Amino acid sequence: MTMTLPRTTVTEQEWRKAADRLAAGENSLLGLWGDDGCVHMALLGGRDIAVLTYVCKDGSYPSVGAVHAPAIRLERAIGSLFGFAAAGSPDTRPWLDLGFWDVAHPLGKQEPARKPAPYAFLPAEGEALHQIPVGPVHAGIIEPGHFRFTANGEHVVRLEQRLGYVHKGIEQLMRGAGLEQAGKLAGRASGDSTVAYSIAFAQAVEAALQIKAPPRAAYLRALMAELERLANHFGDIGAICNDATFALMHAQTGILRERTLRAADACFGHRLMMDAVVPGGVARDIAADGPAAVQALVAEVRKVFPRLIELYDSTASLQDRTVTTGIVKPEYARLFAAGGYVGRASGRDFDARRMPGYAPYDELSFEVPVLQDGDVNARVWIRIREVEQSLALIDQILDRLPAGEISVPVPAQGETREGLALVEAFRGDILVYVRIGIDGRIERCHLRDASWFQWPLLEVAIEGNIVADFPLCNKSFNCSYSGHDL
Repeated sequence: MTMTLPRTTVTEQEWRKAADRLAAGENSLLGLWGDDGCVHMALLGGRDIAVLTYVCKDGSYPSVGAVHAPAIRLERAIGSLFGFAAAGSPDTRPWLDLGFWDVAHPLGKQEPARKPAPYAFLPAEGEALHQIPVGPVHAGIIEPGHFRFTANGEHVVRLEQRLGYVHKGIEQLMRGAGLEQAGKLAGRASGDSTVAYSIAFAQAVEAALQIKAPPRAAYLRALMAELERLANHFGDIGAICNDATFALMHAQTGILRERTLRAADACFGHRLMMDAVVPGGVARDIAADGPAAVQALVAEVRKVFPRLIELYDSTASLQDRTVTTGIVKPEYARLFAAGGYVGRASGRDFDARRMPGYAPYDELSFEVPVLQDGDVNARVWIRIREVEQSLALIDQILDRLPAGEISVPVPAQGETREGLALVEAFRGDILVYVRIGIDGRIERCHLRDASWFQWPLLEVAIEGNIVADFPLCNKSFNCSYSGHDL
């Protein structure tokens, strides 16, 4: 087996030592996922990524979550998908399996599904406490998820989430799929991040096959990624303001989002740029009039957006709702290795474009905005600053866009190969692991959305706030249901 990532099979003692290093803050947890007869754990230490493998000889493995809480939900997902038990885990309740599946642990040793026991939400004790169940079906066009509030009057004492309602079996569908079909599935894991997922999948395949996308393709990928980032940040800023009953901002940022999507369509023939990134490069070059469309967009945003920022910052009713609301303390952001605006608004200075880094961002100049307050307002301001950085990056990309080919052939291989990629999406880092068989088809592909490490922090952020502020906190996180539920 040709290895293109540092993966090591470890003993139980070594696995436990790795978990202890996570608990001590020496490394960050990037991912934890199941495979045929084993589990893998990806760790980040500085710029280095390592993957440890533990063979589950008796169908179990030592719990990482027993000493490092961010691993708990990942372990519960492994239990639902593979049936492996995390020995010593403080929480062994099923996670993705809500009792709707035809079989139990579909990615492992499949068994007939059993009627599950009623889900046991965590208790909260105290006088005058009451529970408010919300979802999984919500008002408006929004993905399903259940939120169980325990409150004292209007003040939230505990929030507990139950997710998994958007489980699509995407990793099972990838098994045996060709690279083209698997790439399309990856790009649909979370539709708002289709470019980022496609880039991550392509980079993982390219690492496995030891090929490199041409320079022009790398720059076109970056252009797509920054357009995707702009569109989502505009949408989020407006949605947050709308939940604070300031519809004017929502309308204005909605216009900018629409203009961004139209520019993307003009460049790459699709508003979301879906299926435009493929292993080996990109599927289509930028249209002849694409650069002019993007330049017009950038000029309009630079004209309109500063006025909207001033409006946001000078509207007292908005500040009253967003400042000091939904605080995530810096120590929690570090503990959960929270990516994107959630982590950066709480002091975690991390961006996968910069570290570990990938082309062409190593040739481009940009800053990673970081704040310490950790509230809704800070998460809005991180988005504002990232919009400004994306505009500067788009300028550089268009100025430096090299000529040449937009893809290289994907070679046939006669042995099993593995690859790993970490890519910055608009809400944070995406991890993709892929193993390609000797027939060129996917044997295993794991997709880890940034939301896995952000959803738990939303539970912390809402504690002590009033129930009416939950929509505002939730929008400021904008975690993905689909990307999480797989």
